[in-house]
Amino acid sequence: MAAPKTVAREIEDLRDQIRYHDEQYYTHANPIISDYEYDQLYKRLQALESEHPELVTPDSPTQRVSGRPVESFEKAAHSRPMLSLDNTYSIDELREWDKRVQKLAAGRKYEYVAELKIDGVSLALIYLDGQLARAVTRGDGSVGDVVTTNARTIRSVPLSIKKEAFKEVKSSGTSQNGLEIEVRGEVYMPQSVFKKMNDEREAAGEVRFANPRNSTAGTMKLLDSQIVAQRKLEMFAWQLLVEGGDKFRTHWDRLEWLTHAGFKVNKNRSLCENLDEVIDFINKFESEREELGYEIDGVVIKVNSLALQEEFGATGKSPRWAVAYKYPARQATTKLNGVTWQVGRTGKLTPVAELEPVLLAGTVVKRASLHNADEIERLGVRINDYVLIEKSGEIIPKVIKVIEEKRPHNSKAIKMPEECPVDGSKLERTEGEVDYYCVSSECPAKLRNSLLHFASRRAMNIEGLGEALVDQLIGYKGSADLASGAESEDIIEGETDSTAGTTDHSEPLVKDFSDLYQLKLEQVEDLERMAKKSATNVLTEIESSKNAGLGRLIYGLGIRHVGERTATVLARHFGSIDDLMAATEEQLQDVQDIGKVVAASIHKWFQEPHNRSLIKRLKKAGVKMTEERKVASGGALSGKQIVLTGTLPTLKRDDAKALIEEHGGRVTSSVSKKTDYVLAGEEAGSKLDKAQELGITILDEAQFLKLING
Repeated sequence: MAAPKTVAREIEDLRDQIRYHDEQYYTHANPIISDYEYDQLYKRLQALESEHPELVTPDSPTQRVSGRPVESFEKAAHSRPMLSLDNTYSIDELREWDKRVQKLAAGRKYEYVAELKIDGVSLALIYLDGQLARAVTRGDGSVGDVVTTNARTIRSVPLSIKKEAFKEVKSSGTSQNGLEIEVRGEVYMPQSVFKKMNDEREAAGEVRFANPRNSTAGTMKLLDSQIVAQRKLEMFAWQLLVEGGDKFRTHWDRLEWLTHAGFKVNKNRSLCENLDEVIDFINKFESEREELGYEIDGVVIKVNSLALQEEFGATGKSPRWAVAYKYPARQATTKLNGVTWQVGRTGKLTPVAELEPVLLAGTVVKRASLHNADEIERLGVRINDYVLIEKSGEIIPKVIKVIEEKRPHNSKAIKMPEECPVDGSKLERTEGEVDYYCVSSECPAKLRNSLLHFASRRAMNIEGLGEALVDQLIGYKGSADLASGAESEDIIEGETDSTAGTTDHSEPLVKDFSDLYQLKLEQVEDLERMAKKSATNVLTEIESSKNAGLGRLIYGLGIRHVGERTATVLARHFGSIDDLMAATEEQLQDVQDIGKVVAASIHKWFQEPHNRSLIKRLKKAGVKMTEERKVASGGALSGKQIVLTGTLPTLKRDDAKALIEEHGGRVTSSVSKKTDYVLAGEEAGSKLDKAQELGITILDEAQFLKLING
C-alpha cells in the first residue's frame, strides 16, 4: 500500500532539514542546533523510512553508510586525466614560473588564485543528473579505484547537488538529460580526529598511525564503509568539470558555485592581481599553518581565467597554468646517534632520539620523539640507524621509519634503562601499560618539571617562573639545549628535558609547591640574573596565584591522567579540596567523564601521605582551595540520586545525564539503598535486578521526561 502523501512530505522535509544542518555543521562549521535535536530528526527519518521502505532514496541522509563491506574495488577511467602539478621550492623558482606565464599570456592581463595545498588524497566525485553516482580515487592519474561507498560516508560530500545550483549549471551544459558533473577535491583527516584515533589505538595496544595523510589514504582503501565512517574524514572541493562545458569564465567563479551547490570549499583562498600578492598569501599561511586544524604542505597557484587555462594547456603530466609552491620539507632522513631518556613531572620515562643535526621545516633538528619502549620495538630502530623523521602538526619531530637499506654493520640495540637516569632510583611499569616510571618522590627531574607545570599558564599562571629560575630554586643543573629553535621548549607532551643533570649540594630554596609561597625577596633577588624588580614581580605573581581557583590548583598538582578539563569538572563537582581528597574511587567514578582508571589515579594520589601533607602546607600558605558548586536547586530531581542502565529509546546517556544534573539530580554508577530512581532502557542488566530487589522506583524514558517536565 502506498504511503500517504503527508508521510512522503514529512520524510522529504526531514531530509531537507538534515541536509541543511549537515551543511552548517560539516561544511561551514556553524552548527545551529544541538546534537540531541539533530539526533531526534535523524531517528524520526529512520523510523519513517523503516515503515515505508518504498520511499527510501539513494541521496537520503540515512543511506550514507553501506550495510555490508564490498569485496573489492572496481577500476574506472577518469573523464580527463588528474594531472599532477609542477612543484617550486623557493620564491625564485616561483618567479621563474611567473615569467613563463607572462610569456604565454603575451601581454594580456591575468590574475592568480592562491589556494592552500591540502596534504590529503585526491578524489573525483561524479554526479549524474545531480545525484552522486560514483567516486574515483586519483590512481595513476588516468585510472583509479571506485570508492563510492566510502565517499558517501564523508559528511562534507553532498549526496546530491542543491537543486538551484544544479539548474544553473544544467542550463549551460550541452546535455539536457542525465547531465554529468564532476567535482574534484582533497579528502583529509582533521588533526583532532587523527590525534583522538591514535590515542584510542595506543590505549588499545594497537600501532599508532604515522600521519594524517597516510591514515586518510589507508582509510579510503578499506572495504568496510562502516569503519570508514568512524574515521570522520572531510573533503575540500577545488575543481568543477561539466559535461559539454559550463558558463563560468573563471576558476574563482567555479569555486563560488561549488560553495553555493553545497560543497565544502576552503575559505583560505585569495584572488591575486600579481605574484607579489601570491607571495604575501604564501608567507601568511606558512606562519599560520599550525593553527588550521588540518595538514597542508604548500600553496597551489592557478591562472584564474578558464580561457587562458585552456589556451596554455599542459605538458606531458602537468598543466602550464598552475603550479604548487611547497613549504620547507617536514620530513628528513638523518642518522640516530643515540637515545637519552627524559624524565617528566609524573616520572614517566620518554626515549628521545639524539640525531645528526638536519634541516627540517626551516629548523635545525637534533632530537626527535620515540614515544616509548613499545614504539622502539615496533619501529625496529637501532643506534646508528638512518631514520626518517617528520614534523606533522606538532612542535617536536618524531621518528616514523627506519631506512633499513642503509643500516650500518655497527648498529646496536637500544636498551631500556634499569634505573632512573637522573637519580638512580628504581623504575616501575604498571601491568598493561607501555610506559616506565621513576617512583622516587625526591627525583630532581620530577620536581623541576612539576614546578614548571604548576606555574604554567593553564595551571597557577605564575609568570616569570621559568626554567632558569626553577633550576636555581631547586639547585638543579640540567642538560644542554634540546635543539635549536622551537625544539628547545616542551620537548614531549609538555614535559621539559631532564635526561641528565645534577643537583646543587647547597640547601635548595624550594622542595615542593608550598615552598614557593615562603620565598623572601632577598632570597630571590640574590639569584643569578635576578634584579630587585624582577624578583618583586615573580613574588607578586606567586602571591596572586593563591586565588587562581580550585580547578587550576587541581590541574597544577599534576595528578596522573588529570588534564585541564577533568580538573575543572572535579572542582565544580566537589567544591573543595577536602571533599575531593575524601572521595572514594566509587564516588569519583560517579563524576561526569571520570572513568575507572582516572578515578583510581586520583584516589591513589590523595592517599599518599606526602601529598596530603603538601595540601595541608598549601592551605596554610593561603592558597584558595574551594569553589562555588553550581548545582541546580529546586528542580524536580533536587537532591535525588539516579542510576542509568540500558539503552534509552531516544536519549543518549550523556543527554540523560545532563538533564538529570540540570534538574538538580546526581547520577551515580551503582544501585544502593540511597538510590532514588533507576532510569532503565532496553537490555538493562544487573542494576535493574538489584533495583527491583531493593524496591527502588524504576522509570522508563517517558516517565522520566514527564517527571522533569512537571
